[in-house]
Amino acid sequence: MDARREHLTDIAGIAATADESVTYGVAVRDIAAGRTTAHHRGPTPAHPSASVVKLGILVALLLRCQDAGREPTAEERVSAAQMMERSDNDAATALWHVIGGADAMDAAHRRIGLRESAAAPEWGLSRTTATDQLTLLAAVFGEGATPLSERSRAFVVDLMTHVVADQAWGVSAAGSAPALKNGWMPLSATGLWVVNSVGRVTAGGRDVLVAVLSGGHPTKDAGMALVERAARAAVSAVGAR
Repeated sequence: MDARREHLTDIAGIAATADESVTYGVAVRDIAAGRTTAHHRGPTPAHPSASVVKLGILVALLLRCQDAGREPTAEERVSAAQMMERSDNDAATALWHVIGGADAMDAAHRRIGLRESAAAPEWGLSRTTATDQLTLLAAVFGEGATPLSERSRAFVVDLMTHVVADQAWGVSAAGSAPALKNGWMPLSATGLWVVNSVGRVTAGGRDVLVAVLSGGHPTKDAGMALVERAARAAVSAVGAR
């Protein structure tokens, strides 16, 4: 068995040690090498987005501004900073209305190249996959063709690198110099937690894009621990040769 597959087995083992209700999806890409790995456990690769959808909201806002030939207003910039750096829900809701809600989000997703995501009127219940989040990250971090301008990308990356300290967990465990957005929420139907993390880290001198989505956790802390273990294993997998 090659090293890459051994690490993928490790990821599956991480989930196997958790409660049977736990599901997850992970996708990782070594930008310079062009290597991508993805894996999931559960009946479907799609998960509720929770607050990682805020990255998509910001991208949709910036595309809207680009199309109108304008910069984000001062109020929109403040809301974007609160939404991304502090995960402020009221700021996210304000920008959700600015972009035009679920239909506009779906249109922005298609424009970026997301094919497995679906926005919901309650934005936190929008569904996405780890591979779609990797596509979104690639657009933000300028890997290949992207409809986002260099100025728009720089704005997003700046906010993702200034997340408040108590929210700087998740994919940051897999490397240094993280730029990320996390999401977490208990589902009202089950009381179980959705815990997600997406972003870019530097590992072994390489920039790596990572997305980990998970659900079915009894607590937020349990979800955070699994997400971080999966992120570390995934980054090792894509770099192992």
